[in-house]
Amino acid sequence: MENAGFPKCLKCNQGDLLPLSDFGSQGASIHYKAWVCSNPNCGFNLKIRNGDIYINEPIINGNNRQH
Repeated sequence: MENAGFPKCLKCNQGDLLPLSDFGSQGASIHYKAWVCSNPNCGFNLKIRNGDIYINEPIINGNNRQH
């Protein structure tokens, strides 16, 4: 079977949508929690949080988070 790769970003038609995973509050892994465009000039992102879908939220560098 051939690998089809990642889906193309329909916003910019240049990047691919890359899946991101995370961990839930109980430590269980959550696969495909977010998708982001690989084109840094595009910035398209889609996230699932508590069953709701969020599109194009601002992206921040995790290293800059305030604790």
